[in-house]
Amino acid sequence: MKMPAAIDLHMHTTVSDGTDTPQEILEHVREAGLDFFAVTDHDALKGSKIINGLLKEGDPAFITGVEFSCRDEEGKYHILGYAYDPDAKPINQVISFGHNLRMKKVTARLEFLKDHFGFSFPGEEINNLLAMDNPGKPHIGNMMVKYGYAKSMKEAIKECIDKFHFISEFIRPEQAIEAILASGGIPVLAHPFYGSGDQLIIREAMEYRLEKLKAFGLQGVEAYYSGFTDKLRRQMIEYAGHYDLMITAGSDYHGKNKLIPLGDTGLPGPEEYPELLVKFIETALKQQ
Repeated sequence: MKMPAAIDLHMHTTVSDGTDTPQEILEHVREAGLDFFAVTDHDALKGSKIINGLLKEGDPAFITGVEFSCRDEEGKYHILGYAYDPDAKPINQVISFGHNLRMKKVTARLEFLKDHFGFSFPGEEINNLLAMDNPGKPHIGNMMVKYGYAKSMKEAIKECIDKFHFISEFIRPEQAIEAILASGGIPVLAHPFYGSGDQLIIREAMEYRLEKLKAFGLQGVEAYYSGFTDKLRRQMIEYAGHYDLMITAGSDYHGKNKLIPLGDTGLPGPEEYPELLVKFIETALKQQ
């Protein structure tokens, strides 16, 4: 098969914390000249379902996507799922659990901001926030900026919102991986070098993490990522080869919520694609 030349398998819409609607992001994908893409909203399948219904003949190749925000006793993980059946029960069960958990977090964070900083918001604003598909920290941060409690969303999250730690419940990485596999999909570790906050996971910590997730059924790693240097990309490609994991490429585009262009993955031309990236492309398109 002919390899797609422009790939971006990691992007977010307004269904989670992006600023482009699914309709807008499809237009931007067309404008950017992408050949192969996926929408990976946090803990939500709705964006992928909408995109799938909007595709026309001649549009870029598309696979279903999702990004689960996971945690266990040893840290945070973002697990991407690709080419799954969006109607499968296992993945929808975890989605439902993740959505309910996200709503609990939003309410708890608003209470924390009021109790510890004295920040309050009009009832209408809170109702609009809670009516969103998957409200999160960026939405609260933007609301803080609107009412003068912070100069920027980034400042709001770092200086205030992240002071609150909600760790009583979480999606475990093995839960996400098992649900993706049981729904016919491919589980992939997103931006593997990045952990919680500014944490950089390297050497023994990286090997331990990959070995653990591989045992759960992990099948790939995001080796091409907008935030990676060439050195980090090369290292992750080596890890993928060592652990027999497929490779993906994603920008983590969020529209105006992050200064990352669509299609910014660091990917070379198709003639230089690593074998494990080719394997992912062929596998995902066949499964989809």
